[in-house]
Amino acid sequence: MTSLFENATEGIILTGHHGNIVLVNPAAERMFGYQNREIIGQPIEILIPAQFKAHHHHLRDGFYKTPSNRVMGQGRDLFGKKKDGSNIPVEVSLSHYKKDDELFVIAFIVDITRRKEIEQNMLEQQKELQKVSTEIRKLNAELEMKVEERTVILKEALQKLEQSQRELSEALDKEKQLSEIKSRFVSMASHEFRTPLSTVLSSASLLAKYTTTEEQEKRSRHIDKIKSSVRHLNDILEDFLSLGKLDEGKVAISISGFDLKSFIDDTTEDMKGLLKKGQHIRVDYTGEHFIHSDKKLLRNIIINLITNAIKFSDEDSGISIQTSVNDEIASITVTDHGIGIAPEDQVHLFSSFFRGANANNIAGTGLGLHIVKRYTDLLQGQTKLESELQKGTRVTISIPVNHPAS
Repeated sequence: MTSLFENATEGIILTGHHGNIVLVNPAAERMFGYQNREIIGQPIEILIPAQFKAHHHHLRDGFYKTPSNRVMGQGRDLFGKKKDGSNIPVEVSLSHYKKDDELFVIAFIVDITRRKEIEQNMLEQQKELQKVSTEIRKLNAELEMKVEERTVILKEALQKLEQSQRELSEALDKEKQLSEIKSRFVSMASHEFRTPLSTVLSSASLLAKYTTTEEQEKRSRHIDKIKSSVRHLNDILEDFLSLGKLDEGKVAISISGFDLKSFIDDTTEDMKGLLKKGQHIRVDYTGEHFIHSDKKLLRNIIINLITNAIKFSDEDSGISIQTSVNDEIASITVTDHGIGIAPEDQVHLFSSFFRGANANNIAGTGLGLHIVKRYTDLLQGQTKLESELQKGTRVTISIPVNHPAS
């Protein structure tokens, strides 16, 4: 036991009933820069930054009254104070035991400075990714006129994205708590960006070979492929930008009164150009027409739901949009008869970058339902999903008829 105490890589500090330090292992001495003789007998607050000392005294007293094994600082950052006066970020776990009716508290301390550096690097990489994504998005407007120029930029963007992917992957290996959500992103980005970019590059290369008037049809076909790929990239980037604004709290609410039935009809009509062969949309509406809400957010929600219904349904299938409005709540339900979602996947569908196991071969970012949920929350509403494999999916959003901000 002594060897374990002396050789542990975590800092271990034992305090008595009055919060005075009884034992300190070598790892804790190194972590805080003290010699054993300098710290034994001192109050534990010697290791607490000045701005937290007064509050820590009350926390310590509370722990002694109701001791339990716990992890400190959940949901907030903790810091320790070194001998030289500098602060270091730490994680602290507490345990306790009694000996001769005296309560002793054991603190297990981990220096997480490196983890914080990794987190900062991840934030910088995310900003770089958003910067690169913005550059790609600008290509759409002039792509038909400057295919060769934009293709070069797309190639550079792909290289930067692949570099970001490698850096993200390395960071994920070191930071297990971020592994799940980031691994989803790496998988999505690798497939969703590379496929349309490869199409653009190959079609742009082939365009240079068709120089005669007789080959106009072939040129047009490849230009259409480029346009389709860029539209797909633009949709992905819109998802990224929406997620970024949500995470940064930059989505503003703009409440206005409008006719919901006309709004649903117009939005549905705009989406019909995306329907697969033989697909059709049925719209049913009951109740009042006039509501107060944010038209832009609601439109994005409905577009995401209809896009998913089209994407995950076969040709010659039906999609229904049912709207019911009473004095308080407007409910909009989008139902498809597509591939459905497995029960084990449904609990994760509103997470960012998550995709069902049966949707891996269908283009998408895994952000659609996540954005729908967060936009609905901003509208003070609720989101409900029901699905069954090979039978289809039904998503219902319910929002107040009169938003509290109206």
